[in-house]
Amino acid sequence: MVRLPNVRWKRALWIAAGVAVLAAAGGLAFWRGPLAPVVVTVTKISQASLEPQVFGIGTVEARRAYSVGPTQAARVLKVLVDHGDRVKAGQLLAELDPVDLRDRLTSAELGMSRAEESVRVVEAQVREAQSRNQIAVANAARYRDLAQKNFVSTEAAEGRQNEANVTQAGLEAAQAAVQAAQHDVARSARERDAVSKQLANLRLLSPVDGIVVSRSVEPGTTVVAGQAVVRLIDPASLWVQARIDQARASGLALGQPAEIVLRSRQSSPIPGRVARIELESDAVTEERIVAVAFAEPMKEISVGELAEVTIRLPKLPETLTVPTAAVKQVDDRLGVWQRNGGAASFRPIKVGIQTLDGRTQVFDGLAAGDEVIVHSTAQLAEGTPVRVRR
Repeated sequence: MVRLPNVRWKRALWIAAGVAVLAAAGGLAFWRGPLAPVVVTVTKISQASLEPQVFGIGTVEARRAYSVGPTQAARVLKVLVDHGDRVKAGQLLAELDPVDLRDRLTSAELGMSRAEESVRVVEAQVREAQSRNQIAVANAARYRDLAQKNFVSTEAAEGRQNEANVTQAGLEAAQAAVQAAQHDVARSARERDAVSKQLANLRLLSPVDGIVVSRSVEPGTTVVAGQAVVRLIDPASLWVQARIDQARASGLALGQPAEIVLRSRQSSPIPGRVARIELESDAVTEERIVAVAFAEPMKEISVGELAEVTIRLPKLPETLTVPTAAVKQVDDRLGVWQRNGGAASFRPIKVGIQTLDGRTQVFDGLAAGDEVIVHSTAQLAEGTPVRVRR
């Protein structure tokens, strides 16, 4: 009986301690545990001037490339250039073995000489036939007059007319021979010119001032008609064929300024401009091809090198903007999360362009000064308790 108050005191102490632990556990569960509100970061939207940009990745390519090769099968004698060489228009790049072309040219020239000699011979025969025909025609006319005056017989006049007819036929035959000989000359000339052209084509010349990007064969190799011996590019025609997301391609126009970052020169952006916007997009990747030309000719560059392109679109005047990180998609709707009485509430909005510096244009659904949630420590749902990070 003497120790009863002490027992009651200890029991009360244990009860108080239990209540304190439960209270602490409840507070911990509410502030740090599963019942704790999600910690969020908020900001107020405002009016701002946007400088939209479009980003794409592509490769360096040449708009004008040339494959230089023969027009007929031949054997390569020598190649005078190699990868990376700069060449001038008309410079000799390679020579090919003519094989039997020189013999064919000699034969064609000999045939043409013979045909020209034949023309001279038959032309002389024509002149002789014309002279004979003129005399025969004159005699026939004179005998016809004499026969009408009964100075000669009709038989004699008819004989002279027959002579005139014979000489006329001889003249026509000679004239036909001239035409045939002239056709032979023209045919021989065509053959000679064709062989001469083939011989000229065996000297492969550069069509432009350019850079050699490919040497496909070596001396001794046999190549066929149309096969490339050397490939050239015009360095002034280099550009980047960049792929742009269709969703961000609105507003692109020819001549817009751009910035090119080559994989080999990541710390040295190169100025450029939009030179072509292809009308046909890639239906699989949902991308559009945009060609961005270098503002100045590049002296050293690798064709096929990976490059990043940033195109600057026209600057927008003051417009309502929100951080792009705050824009979410919920059930196929774009919108932002806001606080409503300490709980998260989703608000659909209509957006415009998005800039590369993390701003999104807002057309409808918000007003200047509205507060939106930019970041949260957990995924939000309608009614989720939230607490602003201080």
